Amino acid sequence: MAAEAGPRAAPDRSVPDDDALAARIAARLDAPVDPAVRAFAAALGEEAGARAVLFYGSNLRTGSLEGVLDFYVLMPGAGAGEARVWPRVSYRERSHEPEALRAKVATMRLATFAEAARAERLDTTIWARFVQPSALAWAADAAARGDVTAAITAAAITAARLAVALGPQAGTAGDYWRALFRATYRAEFRVEKPGRENDILAVNADHFEGLLPLALEAAGIGVEKEGTRIVPAMDPRERRDVLRWWKRRERLGKPLNFVRLVKASATFEGAARYAAWKIERHTGMPVEITPFRERHPLLAAPGVLWALWRHRRR
Repeated sequence: MAAEAGPRAAPDRSVPDDDALAARIAARLDAPVDPAVRAFAAALGEEAGARAVLFYGSNLRTGSLEGVLDFYVLMPGAGAGEARVWPRVSYRERSHEPEALRAKVATMRLATFAEAARAERLDTTIWARFVQPSALAWAADAAARGDVTAAITAAAITAARLAVALGPQAGTAGDYWRALFRATYRAEFRVEKPGRENDILAVNADHFEGLLPLALEAAGIGVEKEGTRIVPAMDPRERRDVLRWWKRRERLGKPLNFVRLVKASATFEGAARYAAWKIERHTGMPVEITPFRERHPLLAAPGVLWALWRHRRR
């Protein structure tokens, strides 16, 4: 997708290093991460020649090494040079005792990531995902660390503006975040059950505590407090601009999401190993990774499903 100038909902401005929101984001990105995760992230980043690697998802919150770790590998280069459909997704494994570490790895250019965070792309996934907790598990240098911090800060501003535009005239911070996540879930193909937004806020309460007022202040939107409720001073014209900006993304969200799923199904590196691990983990049936299955996971799928059906019958 070509870069698109953001509306007043996402102004083209850099966030000062001493900004309170940026300082909070930088501290959050330094969240404690298991040394094994940092080593995995460093290996991914150095092998790819990346600028930074972000770690996110439920394993960040729980500290568990089980299941599949989630990484974003952010590459150098201009956003204009990014593939039309991003990110590229792969499955990786790394030796670790007592059990190998497994990871789903999304790869894209840091410049594209930052543009999406600033709402200059049609994409909704970056700012909606990274207003939630993440950790900077590896960075090539201080400049990369600063660029990632600026991008995540921009994602918080983008999300906060839309949350206020979608939410009530006055309410708790949770009211606004719920309005945001309900809208972004509706705009994508999601398998989460209704009420998932409540789970996000409950398990990440510390992360979201005080985040909305800081993000609105950084966005130039005043906030009055009435006990536990806030009253954002968003200009009516600005609200209309934000909602108009959102309507286009809401309309294109599912088609764009579908295109990415189709691409991932054809280009997911290591898809056969990932599927085999998932099947054995959930059913107990081991799946042999043959050269054919490695090269053609979609063509091999019917045979695996047939074997799985027979396994369950037994």
